[in-house]
Amino acid sequence: MTTTKNFEIFSRIQPNEYIGRFLDQNIRPDGRLLDQFRPTFVTAGTVATANASAMVRLGGTTVVCGIKAEVCEPKVDTPDQGYLVPNVELSPMCSSQFRPGPPSAKAQAVSEFIHQLLKKSNVVPLESLCIESGKAVWVLYADIVCLNYDGNIIDASLLALVTALKNLSLPKAEVSPLLAVEADPSETVQPFLLTNFPVASTFCIFNQPNVLIADPNDTEESLAKETVTVVMDTNGEICRVYKNGGTTVGSDVLRACFGHCKKRTQQIKQVIEDALNQ
Repeated sequence: MTTTKNFEIFSRIQPNEYIGRFLDQNIRPDGRLLDQFRPTFVTAGTVATANASAMVRLGGTTVVCGIKAEVCEPKVDTPDQGYLVPNVELSPMCSSQFRPGPPSAKAQAVSEFIHQLLKKSNVVPLESLCIESGKAVWVLYADIVCLNYDGNIIDASLLALVTALKNLSLPKAEVSPLLAVEADPSETVQPFLLTNFPVASTFCIFNQPNVLIADPNDTEESLAKETVTVVMDTNGEICRVYKNGGTTVGSDVLRACFGHCKKRTQQIKQVIEDALNQ
């Protein structure tokens, strides 16, 4: 008991030295290997009132994504395209580091990251959300709420969103002669089939020197000198590389990230398929 308490005190007083002693032995304080991701559990259809939903547990991080569809007018320059609006919420309920009020900088950054990723990679064909060109389209509000935060919110949020999108169905709708949108909730259709989708894999870099760890928890994120997120689709194509930090990352470190990401992407593909088949 005394030894355990001493370790807890040491980890709080000298957190960098504490984690460094583990990394010197190629292991982490929670017992994982450096390249090991935490257990990942995905459940589809968790919110009955949403058009589609999913819950993801990535270690101690838990997020729920609910998608609500509404009808709106399209933009003038894109009359045949709908909208997908992701919003990540990090409230004090999930961690004491977040405060009530407007979205935190972290929540806004993750929301924008997902928005730009989906927009530029064309994962979701927005044309499939068109009801009638120039008159009516679907807008998908994807609310991603973190219930418990323990690091790596990007991976968990994107996974929850993709799972929900793969399970999305919308009421069959059409524009009447009176320019009113008539939707039949008893008849639904899938607007698109995501056979190829992005998977995010996040890594942290420590000065040990340049020790690379996969799927960082909250403590590891706060102590790392650099964070790298690699997004790869299930065909093995790299969609985006995101680096958060001011240091230079060598090509050997990036190659290692790509290799781990490729394995992780295939694992997650199977996890999503299993969740949708339950």
